[in-house]
Amino acid sequence: MKFTSTRNQNTSANFSSAILNCMPEDGGLYVPCNTEDLRRWILYTDEKTKFSSIAGSLTSAFINDEFSPIICETIATKAFPFSPEIKQLDENLYILELFHTPTGIHRDFGISFLTSCIETILTLAGGSSVFLDVSSGELGASLAHFLRGKKHLKAVIVYPKGKIRGLKESDYVWNGGNVLPVEIDGSEQDCHQLVRSVFADRAFIQQNHITVANTANIGRLLPQAFFYPYAFSRIKGKIRGSVEYALAPGNYSNLVAGLYAWQFALPLNGFVIPATQDISTDAHGEPVLLDSVVPLDKRYNADPSEPSNIERLENVFRANSMMMRHFIYPQPIEKNDVDKAAKELFKKYGLYADRHTARAYAAIQSRQKSGESDGVTTVLIARDSPSLSDDFIQHTLGEIPQMPESIKESFAPVKISRPLIKSPEELKKLFDELK
Repeated sequence: MKFTSTRNQNTSANFSSAILNCMPEDGGLYVPCNTEDLRRWILYTDEKTKFSSIAGSLTSAFINDEFSPIICETIATKAFPFSPEIKQLDENLYILELFHTPTGIHRDFGISFLTSCIETILTLAGGSSVFLDVSSGELGASLAHFLRGKKHLKAVIVYPKGKIRGLKESDYVWNGGNVLPVEIDGSEQDCHQLVRSVFADRAFIQQNHITVANTANIGRLLPQAFFYPYAFSRIKGKIRGSVEYALAPGNYSNLVAGLYAWQFALPLNGFVIPATQDISTDAHGEPVLLDSVVPLDKRYNADPSEPSNIERLENVFRANSMMMRHFIYPQPIEKNDVDKAAKELFKKYGLYADRHTARAYAAIQSRQKSGESDGVTTVLIARDSPSLSDDFIQHTLGEIPQMPESIKESFAPVKISRPLIKSPEELKKLFDELK
């Protein structure tokens, strides 16, 4: 599979280049040029098919021109000793839980896959690579976990002061590990601005083989497409009608990944989401992408530090804008709707729901009122462990879910005795410590 840029269809990169050099020079984001038709294979899978096998087959589909099926299967097997879990809640309602992972967050799937891919690529081709990312806890904890034992990968992670979580002494580069944590005396947005400034120096980025572990990197986003065939394999023998997936869009990576899964010929009816400032409805109730009114050549470069995948979403629908009406169902919801949804999930199904899951369930309820989802099976996507949202759950339910010990360890506060940095130049100098 080849990849092109959202800003320039003449750009072409293979998978290895797209994930190692994650930002195209034209300021866009990498997207697949084409997709394989895997309908026969998807229909062949069933509830006995392992998640790692689904991931291995899909990996082979989009990098079979670079690596053998055996290598693709090895990448997926190493990446996924864990799996999503799907549960039936009602006759036409399922929940897909993405938090049965080492740190309890859905990012673990993408980060584990990305680090496994890059480590394999560099083991075969030689060389090294460095992640440069911002974290206030979650991404850093996940990245540190999956970098353990890697020989060709390191990470510089920029934190607001006092926000380092889940690192062990053995993770630090000064102790022989793979992570260089950096603190600044500022906000998370200040951290992002610092990282943007470094990425603006393309010569420095190329010289130091720097990439990112967030969804600006297509290698972080693509494995999220594995969720949907996995869910379908578990429910297809139990349902008769079509399937919709309901999710809170976040930075739209799971939504884009779901559309890539559809392009692989996954049967689905569409995606139910809470309406946002980016995806809303027009006067006729039809979905609209508000950014689309701004031409691509009039926009700022895509953000390597704090990505939005709206541009990738536009890319999917650019060839046929009418198609969006049949795949995206934004539902306007209010705060009260979200609180009520969280309470109903607990009362009816005994589920603790974080704000994202409650918003997605509120969107399901809104769509059901319209009558447009009659006879449709809906899969509700729960991204992260509810134990990480104790404030919201205590507000809606008056109690706090118990946090598993593994998640407690992953988010335990950490202090480092290192000077704070204040400028892009100081951040750049720290890369010498990785050599």
